[in-house]
Parts: sequence; structure tokens; C-alpha cells
Amino acid sequence: MSLVLASASAARAALLTGAGLIFKRVPADVDERLIEEDLVGLCAADVAQALADVKAVEVSLRRPGDLVIGADQTLSLGDERFHKPGDREEAGRQLARLSGRTHELHSALSLARNGEVLHRAVDRARLTMRPLSTRFISHYLAVVGDTVLGSVGAYQLEGYGVQLFEAIEGNHFTILGLPLLPLLEFLREERMIEQ
Repeated sequence: MSLVLASASAARAALLTGAGLIFKRVPADVDERLIEEDLVGLCAADVAQALADVKAVEVSLRRPGDLVIGADQTLSLGDERFHKPGDREEAGRQLARLSGRTHELHSALSLARNGEVLHRAVDRARLTMRPLSTRFISHYLAVVGDTVLGSVGAYQLEGYGVQLFEAIEGNHFTILGLPLLPLLEFLREERMIEQ
């Protein structure tokens, strides 16, 4: 049995590699925005969990017998939910909207085999951006370039994006998009990694 990551996320792959896991990457073939249309009214944590489930199940049906890791992350500012920006202008608008405010990240994990979800976990982090001037936002976007398009909120905390923040509450792995500790615990229980 192989371990499969149902994601193209470099950050998630780096977390698994750093934890010493051997896995294959098989990105899920799902339309997240279309799925979200059916999830209207759910809280951000439930949306993240539902999307992680769909990704894990979709790939597990293509990879019989393998244990598939699905993951998703939502960013919410109160009742407002954010998605990955489509271009730098949208990234700038997201940063301006988050400036000086506290938002939440919900990261969900789903483990599936043969189309059945075996384990779920979701965790939350709260991040407060410092007040950002229009000048700093322009500078930030010039420095990081198109990497802002790769993550919701237009930042990667593990890089230059850390300069946007004044306070962070929560697990580092949750912020990077994968509840890693619950995953490792499950793999130990299943004897897929050393106890």
C-alpha cells in the first residue's frame, strides 16, 4: 500500500517530506468552486473538511488500495470567505481587506482508501495582519511576484509573507495547510510509520 497526497501543493509536499514520509503526489481532479456552491451555509471549518473529503475520495477511487491524504484550507474574515487571488490586483485587494484585522485559517485533513473516508481532522489558526500601507502592499507584491497567486490571502507565511503579520495564534502546520500531527498519529496507529 502506498501513501498518496491528493494535492499539487508544494507546501504540503514539503511538510510530508520533512516528516520523513514516502508518498506519491496525485492531484485531485475536482472543481472546488463548483463543489463550494453546494456547501453554502456551512461554516469555514466544515467547508474545508468537505473539500478535503472530496479530494481524498476522488483520488482514492483512482488509486485502489492506497491511503490517500486529502487536504484543504479556508480563509475567513468574519463571514467573508477568501479564495486564491486570480491576479496581482486581486491579491492587493485581499491584502488591503485583511490589513489590520484578524482572520482565521481552517485546515482540514481527510484520509481515504477505496472511496471511503477513514479519518478526518480540522484545525484553526488566527492571524492578525499589521496595518499595511498602499505603498507596502505594492512593495510586497513586487518582491514576491506571482507566488501570491498560489495561496489564499496572497501570502506564504514561511517566506516574505511573515512581514505582513503582527500576531499569530495556532499550529504552524495548520497555517501551512495540513494538520500534520493528527496525520502522523493515524499513520502510527495504522503501523504505516514507526511507533
